[in-house]
Amino acid sequence: MKYKNYTLALLACLMLSLGVQAQNKARKPNIVLIFIDDMGWKDAGFTGSDFYQTPHLNALAKQGMVFTNAYAAAGNCAPSRACLISGNYTPRHGIYAVYNSKRGPVEKMRLEPIPNTNALAPNMYTLAEGLRDAGYKTAMFGKWHLGGKEGTLPKDQGFDVDGSFEPPSQEEFEQNNDPKGIYKITNGAIQFMEENKNRPFFIYVSHHATHMAIQARDEMYAKMKGKKGTYQSHEKYGAMNAQMDDGVGLLLKKMKDLGLEENTLVIFTSDNGALPQSPADPLRGFKGMYYEGGIRVPFIARWPGVIKPGTQNETPIINVDLFPTFLDAAGFTKPKAKTLDGESLVKLFKGGNALQRSSIFWHFPGYLDKPDPGSRDNDFRARPVTTIRKGDWKLHLFHEEWVLDGGQSKIASNNSVELYNLRQDIGEKNNLASKQPAKRDELVADLLKWVKATDAKIPQEKNPLFGQAPAPGGKKKKQKEDED
Repeated sequence: MKYKNYTLALLACLMLSLGVQAQNKARKPNIVLIFIDDMGWKDAGFTGSDFYQTPHLNALAKQGMVFTNAYAAAGNCAPSRACLISGNYTPRHGIYAVYNSKRGPVEKMRLEPIPNTNALAPNMYTLAEGLRDAGYKTAMFGKWHLGGKEGTLPKDQGFDVDGSFEPPSQEEFEQNNDPKGIYKITNGAIQFMEENKNRPFFIYVSHHATHMAIQARDEMYAKMKGKKGTYQSHEKYGAMNAQMDDGVGLLLKKMKDLGLEENTLVIFTSDNGALPQSPADPLRGFKGMYYEGGIRVPFIARWPGVIKPGTQNETPIINVDLFPTFLDAAGFTKPKAKTLDGESLVKLFKGGNALQRSSIFWHFPGYLDKPDPGSRDNDFRARPVTTIRKGDWKLHLFHEEWVLDGGQSKIASNNSVELYNLRQDIGEKNNLASKQPAKRDELVADLLKWVKATDAKIPQEKNPLFGQAPAPGGKKKKQKEDED
């Protein structure tokens, strides 16, 4: 009799388990996007660092697919996030920089930059609105950076729950021992998962880490003390990086504990390339530039039952691809009036190795101050530029020389173009523009076609202050921490 009851109990458990699995398969997948601030391509163990301690990210990479040619759609915070949330390249939303597209020594700017927009337009159909229309409960926690006035806040842009907040000051950190608000963000996402575990949800986990200023707990500082790697060795920055990894680990553990792991698509990536505190050799440059160091980012996708664990994909992807990817995963078709510049990655998740498009693009018609190693000159981190990657080839079209020094007719001599083969020269050291004129002209033609299709504004007006003596000084007004 006991044996019979035991058998019946086992059968009941099995039927319950099968029922839960069937229910999960029938339900749309949950979607969790973990978006890190300023985390460079080499800032984790799974991307090759022998310095950073990222055990949870390394485990996530083994459970999913790592994209080795993943990009942010802009070189710094606000424009990249605008591209992500809108699904559009910068010309369609007009956010090119953080606060101002005219930053640096004005007397050294040859052109008047295209003015910057500081908030995502309220009428923009967003990623969150698309998923909400697809039947998802939506939430974001952490860094917003796309407007602070009514009409431009997360709840105005499709998020049912707005958990956005400014990065904690050093004084706030000392009071609550929550570096960069990592645990406030994580706990908000965990609570949301618990409250919505029985329905499809989308969570935008938008960390302030690993942006400067550095914050980490004492035990993390102790963990990194005395450690050095082949390329990176900044102990305090390494501690903040490890603190971020700890927050990711807590989130993923709760997902598993709630039984949500098997039916959740998790994406982990960053808003732009590395900071100078974290060299990304052999990549050239850092955050704010459109060389590889400024835009290439780590990227993991985990989706049990769809993505084969422990796989890699070399296809170039960019964060405007996430909008169509998430709609595809949700089985939802975008409104006809909404233009999306990316392409769904679901076919790559399922083992494909190619997308329909041939190229991806970047457009920055402004000036960015604070030159770093790898900058084109010693005056600006970035000058006005439009960039294309097509296959292994990458071309930069610099607006000043193109507009003022003869354009196409003088392309062989005006220094308006830099061309690199990334498979042979990932560090963008060997400019092939004069040695590969056919490839150069092919990419320039593709780029100009894209400029016309997106109505990308290339500055045309000469700067009347160019070449004049710099204005006498006074101290430069201190800019907000994020304005870099």
